[in-house]
Amino acid sequence: MKRAIKKVAVLGSGVMGSRIACHFAGIGVQVLLLDITPKDIAADAKPAERNKIVNDALTAAIKSNPSPVYHKDVVKKISTGNFEDNMKDIAGCDWIIEVVVERLDIKQKVFEQVEQYRKPGTLITSNTSGIPIYMMAEGRSEDFKKHFCGTHFFNPPRYLRLLEIIPTPHTDPAIVDFLMNYGDLYLGKTTVLCKDTPAFIANRIGVFGMMAIMHVKEKLKLSIDEIDALTGPVIGRPKSATFRTADVVGIDTLVKVARGVADNCPADEARDQFTIPDWLEKMAGNNWLGDKTGQGFFKKTKGAGGEKEILTLNLDTMEYAPRVKPKFATLEAAKPVDDLYTRLKMLLAGQDKAGEFYRHFHYSLFSYISFRIPEISDELYRVDDAMMAGFGWEIGAFESWDVLGVAKTAEAMKAAGYKVATWVEEMLAAGNKSFFKVEGGRKFSYDPASKSYKALPGGEAFIVMSNYTDKQIWKNGSCRLYELGDDVLGLQWFTKMGSIGSDVLSGIQTAIDKAEKNYKGLVIANEGANFSAGANVGMIFMFAIEQDYDELNMAIRYFQQTMMRARYSSVPVVVAPHGLTLGGACELNLHADKCHPAAETYTGLVELGVGLIPGGGGTKEFVLRASDEMHEDEPETITLKNRFLSIATAKVATSAHEGFNMGIYRKGQDELAMNQGRRIADAKKSVIEIYDAGYTTPVPRNDIKVLGQSALGALYSGVHAMQTANYATAHDALVAKKLAYVMCGGDLSEPTLVSEQYLLDLEREAFLSLCGEKKTLERIQSVLKSGRPVRN
Repeated sequence: MKRAIKKVAVLGSGVMGSRIACHFAGIGVQVLLLDITPKDIAADAKPAERNKIVNDALTAAIKSNPSPVYHKDVVKKISTGNFEDNMKDIAGCDWIIEVVVERLDIKQKVFEQVEQYRKPGTLITSNTSGIPIYMMAEGRSEDFKKHFCGTHFFNPPRYLRLLEIIPTPHTDPAIVDFLMNYGDLYLGKTTVLCKDTPAFIANRIGVFGMMAIMHVKEKLKLSIDEIDALTGPVIGRPKSATFRTADVVGIDTLVKVARGVADNCPADEARDQFTIPDWLEKMAGNNWLGDKTGQGFFKKTKGAGGEKEILTLNLDTMEYAPRVKPKFATLEAAKPVDDLYTRLKMLLAGQDKAGEFYRHFHYSLFSYISFRIPEISDELYRVDDAMMAGFGWEIGAFESWDVLGVAKTAEAMKAAGYKVATWVEEMLAAGNKSFFKVEGGRKFSYDPASKSYKALPGGEAFIVMSNYTDKQIWKNGSCRLYELGDDVLGLQWFTKMGSIGSDVLSGIQTAIDKAEKNYKGLVIANEGANFSAGANVGMIFMFAIEQDYDELNMAIRYFQQTMMRARYSSVPVVVAPHGLTLGGACELNLHADKCHPAAETYTGLVELGVGLIPGGGGTKEFVLRASDEMHEDEPETITLKNRFLSIATAKVATSAHEGFNMGIYRKGQDELAMNQGRRIADAKKSVIEIYDAGYTTPVPRNDIKVLGQSALGALYSGVHAMQTANYATAHDALVAKKLAYVMCGGDLSEPTLVSEQYLLDLEREAFLSLCGEKKTLERIQSVLKSGRPVRN
């Protein structure tokens, strides 16, 4: 059966339901969002009154931060209603998702209603996080059971990439295959097949990890602030670490899941770890549930001067006190190390209390995951996938064990009193030294059932360039260049936040040189948390503070030349960005033959945030595109003004969809990748298609229309008005006027056709002049001190 999803019904509009609806609408699917009617509402009341609950929930979701939608027009795809009046409308839907309260009796009642109106063959799934899937389908028809399973989204659905698929014994395998594929291709998810066991995979392991940390905390007498310092980004986990994550998720939710595992897994060898500590019970009893009640492990208050202050709960006194920055020798030594693998080894080797904590925590985690195979999953890679996609871990638990050495760590675990599952012992005894291995660019995972290694599914659809180390053909201090197969090269770099400095520019130039000689083209991408936060502002600051303008001029010129090299190479250059893609990184996107941005790509020309203008060809490119967009039926200044405002306000697209609307990505040319993991393979495919279609080097542009004085006066007036109204400082106005001057082509008396090089020279001159401004240097210094990327 060929199945298409054109309309989805979401039953339940709470926090999860409304956001799942937004995510489906965001990919272009029509959504029917239903919920209960208000209590005691009259049957003949107006629809707006009967739909108040669902409408209020959707409105709250749209206004929430972070936004659940890719762009503001998404809401037009969502229609609302209630269970009494509109359940009949599910007959026109291709997929029905239940997201009501976590009570089996209520879910079964909803499914009874659904069966009255659902057309045969329609998908029906539940977003439950804990109720056994098979129990919800009891008493339903054969067709219902055949098309029913669990689809567990993680909150917020737009940002957390995990989608757990949990079939029952009655679920048609074809339905499972469809959902695994649809979630991956269209919803952009890491789809993980789970067994119908308590808490499935991610919550089972994730909540165990949190509870284990709490017990180790008690054992080593560590504070909340100390634990969160030890369990955040330094070990490849989110900034929210342990206790902040608990506040976000909700203390009640944590307690419920932990208690559910303890109650429903009597054979779990670590069942005692799910015992709720007395202080956690007290917090739940006090209704200190975290963000939802205003206080949990942390509490936001206002200091004596009115400034915001975050207090931490002392679990001994149950009173809040100012946060204390922890200090551990092991932590301080590891923090400066960029490589996560190296950091993990250093942390577990530490001889202070931090090192002791890391050993206890990791040993307990490794022991636990070893015993969960095959209980919760037959394949160990699914456990790692679930934790990375659902809990934001940089690397999974089994991969962490690999990093530390499986055999060495297993011996240390046993010496410390932690058990290791028999299949791990057998794996090691057979001479297999790791859970994962890479061969020929493919990643393989050990399979305990067959006692052999099997390739991870996905094949060529998921390219991880770091897996091509045996096909690395060139490197420098920051960059690595790989052969990706089919005569395509792949370039990535390893710098802090992906910053672009001289090493990276040299890498791009070298990669293009090599591609032009022997290959079809080049893919440029990164596999860190972000593509790139932009140019290396530290280098700019160094040259500017020393007033070494010749070096600065050469550096800016080299950046421009590199961008133009990407534009006018003799082979296709395709960029596959994700995450932060700011400033100079955005300029690289603007000059590529094609881009494959991940849906979660946040891009923009943000240089005005530090008192500069885009100097790597970004200003030029916006003028060029404005020239191409000018139409006879509207004032020429409108298009230019819109482009000017994007740069002048340092506007950043909050998704790739917005990037298309802002004109950074080109509709009909660039392609969005819903699944971030597919973007590099998609980019490689595009390189081959463009090359095979007869790619020829583009001709440099000499026909860019600039408006000169006719537009310059209008832009200057706008800047003056902003300054007069105190929306812009004197320095902001100075920078904006420099930008306007470049974008208008200078003080020309009439509209004129100019070349790209003409605009690049104007752009570089303006950039250099602003580098000498005291306020600009102060802003750059502030950004460098903060360690955060340049933003508006």
